[in-house]
Amino acid sequence: MSTPPQRVRVTRSRRPVRSVRRRTVREEIADESRLGSTYVNSLRRAQLHLSLGTIAVGLVTLGALPLLFALVPALRGTGVMGLPFAWVVLGLLVYPAVVLTARWYVRATERLEADFSELVSRR
Repeated sequence: MSTPPQRVRVTRSRRPVRSVRRRTVREEIADESRLGSTYVNSLRRAQLHLSLGTIAVGLVTLGALPLLFALVPALRGTGVMGLPFAWVVLGLLVYPAVVLTARWYVRATERLEADFSELVSRR
């Protein structure tokens, strides 16, 4: 009887290992690949979501004012320091609120773009 062959443990192949270079996110976006398009579309979706949310808040709050004045007729006749109540609300409350909302929107948009830039430069 012949002896069985000795067992050999294989740990790696004898072929030279080729290093596979991963493409960066910038290259993916520049080449307009599917992954690059996904990155850009996610930024666009986030910006659209932010824009639509800001517009909705503005429409609801500004749209509620005529409704408030229509449903509560006593507000139409009242005045504050000689000015009609509607003018006070529009002049002293609405404009600062719009300015603050616009400032918040710009900062949120800049934050989204900074996060995207960080993602692009990270890889």
